[in-house]
Amino acid sequence: MVWHGFTQMATYAGNCPVIVDRAEGHYLIDVEGRRYLDAISSLWVNTLGHRVAELDQAIIDQLGRVAHSTMLGNGNTVVIELAEALAPLVPVTDPHFLFAADGAAAVEQAVKLAFQYWVNRGTPRSTYLAFGQAYHGDTVGSLSVGAGGFGTDLFDPLRFPVLRAPGFTADPELAAACALIEAHKRELAAVIVEPLVQGAGGVQTAPARSFHRLGKACRDNDVLLIADEVATGFGRTGSLFASEQCDLWPDLLCLGKGITGGYLPMSATVATGQVFDAFLGAPERTFFHGHSYGGNALAAAVALRHLQLLDEWKVLDNVAARATQLADLLERRIVGDPAVTAIRQRGLMCGVELATPHADSRWGSRVAQACTRRGVLIRPLGEVVVLMPPLTVTDDEIRLIVDVLQEAIAEVSRP
Repeated sequence: MVWHGFTQMATYAGNCPVIVDRAEGHYLIDVEGRRYLDAISSLWVNTLGHRVAELDQAIIDQLGRVAHSTMLGNGNTVVIELAEALAPLVPVTDPHFLFAADGAAAVEQAVKLAFQYWVNRGTPRSTYLAFGQAYHGDTVGSLSVGAGGFGTDLFDPLRFPVLRAPGFTADPELAAACALIEAHKRELAAVIVEPLVQGAGGVQTAPARSFHRLGKACRDNDVLLIADEVATGFGRTGSLFASEQCDLWPDLLCLGKGITGGYLPMSATVATGQVFDAFLGAPERTFFHGHSYGGNALAAAVALRHLQLLDEWKVLDNVAARATQLADLLERRIVGDPAVTAIRQRGLMCGVELATPHADSRWGSRVAQACTRRGVLIRPLGEVVVLMPPLTVTDDEIRLIVDVLQEAIAEVSRP
């Protein structure tokens, strides 16, 4: 009856899926009572663990006021409070927030905003520059600026064409992208990039200085820059936003995943004052776009409390400590294993690439299954095993993750 995304339903039951009944802290508990350390943060959204008393209470308190009211033309107290709390923290000049329900929707909004920005200025542009290995979501617009993979080739007839710069692996300095900006500056509506880490592309990384150079190229050539921080935002890479490490100030910033701590669907597209002002004036300058549940009050309430807890609990300090611990353990226990070709990490985003002998070996899936049998829940990206634990993960839990990963790799790779 339930149709699972990114899942071949013909073999679903035979893959022994985990059916979650409840959760405690960093652990998910299935219908049989088995416990699994949530080492993928429930697809990268969970930051502080499950059933956090303070976040639970935020939702309960908001239920006593209002669960949802439309943001199309009207407002809501808690949504305004959330925007006011985020405003001094986001790397966007004079920020304005347009809320939606997930990361792909935030990207879709950014793509449309960039297009209409130039129309409203009287100099229409409709070309976008995106990167190889990029993933920005699975709506048609976000799919278009994303690269291939994940079965997206099927939808090529629906995708609009973009300029495609090499991915971070092929060009970590992003020199080709900067050259393309210069060459196509009069036709480019925007450049879209995932700062520091291409998450779904296999945790591909590039130096922070490269993104600063990219931002400068956009400014110098009067091209809008969209930073997709759906995956990297809210502490995942070690700073609240990855753009901070790059001294990157995008014109449009896409947020999602961790914004509510993994509690409720919410995302936001953050625009600079310059972009926002281009939509003011005559009725035809209006941004005719909005979602029924955009700016949901329950989601805003838990997002606001989550933002406060990140500061109160000094979560970024824990990210720094656990990221260092994870890197050290991987260096001592996993690096050098002939079954592993590379390890890429930024904060608590980590990808372990396996030396799969051939496509039919499916080491990524088999390692993930072996980890799950041992009580650590992960989900691979092809042959890259992704480690993405909650930001409040403990010392002992990091050790458990690496212990189990080492055992799982040995089980799958040995003759």
